[in-house]
Amino acid sequence: MADTTTRITAVGHRGDPYRARENTLPSIRSALDRGADAVEIDVRVTRDGVPVLLHDATLERLWGQDRRVDRLTHQEVLELTGGGVPTLAEALAAAGEHRVMVDLPGSTDASVKKIVGTVRECGAGDRAYYCASADAMLRVRAADPAAEIALTWTTLAPPRPVLLEAVKPRWLNYRFGLVSRELADRAHRDGLLVSAWTADTKRTMRRLIERGVDSITTNRIDTLHKLRSNSPAPRAS
Repeated sequence: MADTTTRITAVGHRGDPYRARENTLPSIRSALDRGADAVEIDVRVTRDGVPVLLHDATLERLWGQDRRVDRLTHQEVLELTGGGVPTLAEALAAAGEHRVMVDLPGSTDASVKKIVGTVRECGAGDRAYYCASADAMLRVRAADPAAEIALTWTTLAPPRPVLLEAVKPRWLNYRFGLVSRELADRAHRDGLLVSAWTADTKRTMRRLIERGVDSITTNRIDTLHKLRSNSPAPRAS
């Protein structure tokens, strides 16, 4: 049954990247100040096992350093970025009591164990949830049987039942262009919530709301916050 009184969840994509550099503490704070319910962050692990916020494999695009983060110590990352790359622990603290969607690019068994362990050590297990491909989410499920998972799915064909049984996601996380009313209804009938990424125009956001998604991830949190204030969306219960 749908609950039409529950508004859509607004997720800041890597924080608020058009106002502050993505995956930084100022970006996280800016998204939350501007109405985000949650922030999505990307987490990788340094050579000495420290989870830090970075989407790309290297520091080149954001920090002008063509160095792989997994081949650098945390101290080296700090020195190369002027302290700009926060740790996962710092990001969780900056988010306060808000939800944090942890994306896991380039995950390995070891990196996932370290990331999930850090979330647990920070006491954030009840407000952190994880998104990425099936392989990464299987690693998360192995590391934490109670983890909340948003399985990122990039085709119209639904995930196979055997995969859903193994991953046990709460969410299906779709690229926005794939979402139809039929797809959202099917997921809801299966007891799953639907999140969509990364929608940045009012037209796309309205279409997703009309199609019944439960969460939208966006680079323009201001736009979504204003739009959803007048557009409560149904959510599966």
